[in-house]
Amino acid sequence: MTGRFDSLPQRRAIIDRRVLADTLAALEGDDKVALRRAAAVQLKAALDAGRAEIARRLVEHPSRGLEAAAAQAFLTDQLLRLLYDFTVTRLYPVNNATASERLTLIAVGGYGRGEMAPHSDIDIGFLTPWKQTGWSEQVIETMLYALWDLGLKVGHSSRSLDEMVRQAKSDITIRTALLEARYVWGDTDLYEEAARRFKVEVQTDTARAFIADKLAERDVRHKKMGDTRYVVEPNVKEGKGGLRDLHTLFWIGKYAYNVQSSAELVGAGLLTADEYRQFHRAENFLWAVRCQLHSIAGRAEDRLTFDLQREIAERLRFADRPGKSSVERFMQYYFLQAKTVGNLTGVFLAHLDEKFAARGRRFGLPTLRRHPSKLNGFRLERGRITLPSDDFLVKKPVRLIEMFALADKHGLEIHPLAMRAAARDAKLADDIRKDPEANAFFLDVLTSPRDPETVLRWMNEAGVFGRFVPDFGRVVAQMQFDMYHHYTVDEHTIRAIGLLSKIEHGELNEDHPLSTAIMKQIVSRRVLYVAVLLHDIAKGRGGDHSVLGAEVAHRLCPRFGLSPAETETVAWLVRAHLLMSATAFKRDLSDFKTILDFAEAVQSPERLRLLLTLTVVDIRAVGPGVWNGWKRQLLSTLYESAEEVLRLGHKQKGRGERIAAKQEALQAALGWDDAAFARLVKRLPEPYWVAEPDDVLVRNARLIEAAGGAQLSIAAQVYPERGATLVTVYAADHPGLFYRIAGAIHVAGGNIIDARIHTTRDGMALDNFLVQDPFGRPFDDAGQLGRLRTAIEDALANRGKMLDRLLAKPLPRTRAEAFEIAPNVLIDNKASNRFTVVEVNARDRPALLHQLAYTLFQSKVTIHSSHVATYGERAVDTFYLTDLLGDKIAGGPRLKTIERRLLDAAAGREMVEAE
Repeated sequence: MTGRFDSLPQRRAIIDRRVLADTLAALEGDDKVALRRAAAVQLKAALDAGRAEIARRLVEHPSRGLEAAAAQAFLTDQLLRLLYDFTVTRLYPVNNATASERLTLIAVGGYGRGEMAPHSDIDIGFLTPWKQTGWSEQVIETMLYALWDLGLKVGHSSRSLDEMVRQAKSDITIRTALLEARYVWGDTDLYEEAARRFKVEVQTDTARAFIADKLAERDVRHKKMGDTRYVVEPNVKEGKGGLRDLHTLFWIGKYAYNVQSSAELVGAGLLTADEYRQFHRAENFLWAVRCQLHSIAGRAEDRLTFDLQREIAERLRFADRPGKSSVERFMQYYFLQAKTVGNLTGVFLAHLDEKFAARGRRFGLPTLRRHPSKLNGFRLERGRITLPSDDFLVKKPVRLIEMFALADKHGLEIHPLAMRAAARDAKLADDIRKDPEANAFFLDVLTSPRDPETVLRWMNEAGVFGRFVPDFGRVVAQMQFDMYHHYTVDEHTIRAIGLLSKIEHGELNEDHPLSTAIMKQIVSRRVLYVAVLLHDIAKGRGGDHSVLGAEVAHRLCPRFGLSPAETETVAWLVRAHLLMSATAFKRDLSDFKTILDFAEAVQSPERLRLLLTLTVVDIRAVGPGVWNGWKRQLLSTLYESAEEVLRLGHKQKGRGERIAAKQEALQAALGWDDAAFARLVKRLPEPYWVAEPDDVLVRNARLIEAAGGAQLSIAAQVYPERGATLVTVYAADHPGLFYRIAGAIHVAGGNIIDARIHTTRDGMALDNFLVQDPFGRPFDDAGQLGRLRTAIEDALANRGKMLDRLLAKPLPRTRAEAFEIAPNVLIDNKASNRFTVVEVNARDRPALLHQLAYTLFQSKVTIHSSHVATYGERAVDTFYLTDLLGDKIAGGPRLKTIERRLLDAAAGREMVEAE
């Protein structure tokens, strides 16, 4: 009746309904339940064989997504028809059917569209003319039991025609499902009557309200899924730019224009033929990905997680290229299709806007009441910039960039039809890249004191940004295959520019007080905006993206109109954009050599201000939850220390003076008399006073006082300044203490983000750990803190095998297993005057710090401090070491042995724990 599956090749290879109908007819017996079960066995065999055939075709032709989706729906249709016929002829035959004893079976939702993934739910509806009769109840119940016997997930409803109309009017979800209703089997007259009543009684004169409801529903869905189409683990069905967005366009087209297929959107004037080709290509690709997802996962799985991305890239036959792995190329293509969906949505809504404009507020963004007079030939239509003629951009290509500059300058939106023209004419940007006026317009948008993020995003959606700045075009839709970066490179960059603008406007003062304050002192404002644009521009090229990006900056900045001095600063910022975070998170900031080396690299207070702000927006734009109080504290400490060196030179306040000032402040805070305080000072070594901030000194002193002569004392309290819990262990020092404490903290569910290790002059260990839960939050629950204390006490008393308890603890994020990270050990004897600095890169896992510390214990070295940085699935643990005599570790063979042992530990090779 529908012809929906006419184009599906070799349908009988999927299921042969005639042969199966003969098999069912041959079943013998009178017991209805036994007959139903016997029929279910035959139907299940046919279902399994059909699925196997569809799976085989998907392997053979992995990119034929729509064909695979149609094949699943076709298979389901045939099974339902067979089951219906068997039920009404063999189980519940009716000889002289009354007008009430009529029934029709319809497919609704995605199944109604004729599209299903391998493990999609089957959404069906049973329609009766009036209230259900005993016969129709028996048929419906029997069919549902049989479908459940087949192991299918069925979404079902049974309604009379009156109930159908009433419920469709009152519930948008039911209305949408019925909009796509398709006849499967049963009484055809009843189906025709249902379709007619739906159109006349539900659809007529409600298009505007339906469209508004579907768009509001879409916005809620996007917000829930992460309101960008560039999330690196996208939901293929529900995410922004996914299948549901395409479905929404079709639903709206069907409701408002009565189109029966997506191809008819062209005839309705909603899409051009070229746009429909894009629609079809995106839909086919997204269905291919979704079918592959279900096939690999063996269940209904619509989230394209890291562990599945690599296998789907292989199945879809993407290959590695220099600088880009197959999975990164696959995901870049995915995001380009999602971008296409976004562009089509804009165009589509523009047409609807024109049709329904007279009836009230337009769809999309709120109306702005601005009427600027100087638009240089552009027109203003209901608060949006539009073109006076279709060839307006072609006549003067600079207008392609000017349109966005005017939108920014006057706070206007751009009409979707003007955006459509910009996308169509984006190639004109090739001819104006070196045009001074076009570059001036672009720089005005980039460095706008208003809202550069929004306008740059419009430029990117139209494809103009990547054509005008081809280096940026290379990173459009480019994902990074790791757990640290949440967005594609272009989305990350545009978000970073938006964050910079918010900091400049003082909107993020609570999160970034230091950056907000120094923004007012920055002289080279446009240098900073250009550096944020270019900091990741060379990703995916193979090689160091910081170095390659600096080369891009040298080439692009003069084109943008920057002076040689500004160009040099931008290039330096791009080259050094990871320096500050690497120093703050992976080095000991209490070691003065760290500060001197960093200040020597930075060279000027202005560069320091620029670098801090760039570092902050870069980290913040990585994704939600990446920025925290600990990172803010470390970056602030490094900034203030380096700023002091750059301002006063190397001969700043002497170390002794700084220690004396700290001790004086501590005594005042404690309120101790001179004699008691002198005893404390005498016990604590000089490096301790330099390493610890004032508030930790106070907490440590009170712990030491409360402990008295006890051999073990543990304090754990939330440390809000660092977004973590400060765990202090004061215990009789002995070899291996650090690795045991680290293991105990992991057993208790803690994640160590920083550690400082001290030994008093009378042989007590005073170790400070900053601990968070696996989600980057402080340990603040009383039960958590109690478990932490117990675990440390048990470890130090050697109660139970620590290694067994650690291995029994599952990895908090098993997705890390999807990534191959080759362990790496860097040993540096120049980074500190007093210590050998060892940096270990490895895949993050529970008890990594414990294993590394245990390895160093076996290597007979002393750990003085440990710094832990985590970048998604990658952990970087840095240790400041000396030999047992307190000297740097010298001698090539010994360093080689330590390196080899640490590589083994980082790789997770089994180790035997010393008792």
